[in-house]
Amino acid sequence: MIKLKRAYDSSSNDDGIRFLVERLWPRGVKKTTPRLDAWLKDVAPSTGLRQWFSHDPAKCAEFQRRYRRELDGKREALDPILKAARRGRVTLVYSSHDAEHNNAVALKAYLEAKMSRRGGAQRSA
Repeated sequence: MIKLKRAYDSSSNDDGIRFLVERLWPRGVKKTTPRLDAWLKDVAPSTGLRQWFSHDPAKCAEFQRRYRRELDGKREALDPILKAARRGRVTLVYSSHDAEHNNAVALKAYLEAKMSRRGGAQRSA
């Protein structure tokens, strides 16, 4: 199971493994404050894509399409999340104020689709 949580929210015991999925450290958050298991900068959108998107809801669909294309080339960087999600709960930690239009939402959808396809292939084998 993959959950989402803002970096500014408190961690909880039911978060499971927590991954920060931002290229930049969240503003105003001390590096010692959040409980994180890893900071996975490489799964975050490229700087160019992040700047182009600028959290504009009107660009969200195109952002997700472009981000999925970037993620297709980052299979190794995604492995820690996929392995942890197969074992239990994972929380993707993000810094955006917009809970609906951000990279963590797109990443979660991408990972869940990848896991369901992989699981379906294993069941039919």
